[in-house]
Amino acid sequence: MKRKSSGRRKPAGKRKPSGRMVDHGRRAAMVAVAVLLLVAGVWSSWDTAQHVVLSKGREHGRLTVARCGEETCTGPFDPEGSAAARGGMSIGRSVAVARGEKLDVVVKPGTREVVRAGWPGVLHAWMPLGGALLLAALVIGGGLRWTRVAWGAAAAGGALLLGAFFALG
Repeated sequence: MKRKSSGRRKPAGKRKPSGRMVDHGRRAAMVAVAVLLLVAGVWSSWDTAQHVVLSKGREHGRLTVARCGEETCTGPFDPEGSAAARGGMSIGRSVAVARGEKLDVVVKPGTREVVRAGWPGVLHAWMPLGGALLLAALVIGGGLRWTRVAWGAAAAGGALLLGAFFALG
């Protein structure tokens, strides 16, 4: 006699060990790429951010933008306190918007280079991390299928970049 089918499918059974290994390897590779992106973002941001975030004990003042070149702008620096004003201090062109503008800055120790102080400086210093968060969000959402974490990383990166855009603009 022929047995009637109940319409249900048979359980799929266990996965093969090789399939699980490939899945774990893919996930490990995606986690490694996401972590590498985030570490690279922090690493590239820290060079500037350390002077802005840990500015206590560093020389503060105002830079008046006198002229701009391809990559940097220069001008006289008027330090806070009783120190004498100095000329020839430079700042990245992306931070200095217009000639004649006065910017609150912090001097990088041992150099003639300054970085923006305050919230505009903090947001600008962490911009590479914002870009890294956006790139990592693609890897997290697409490669790992962690959509909530990906949306969170993308929102944090986007907020950081937009905050820097509006603070410097």
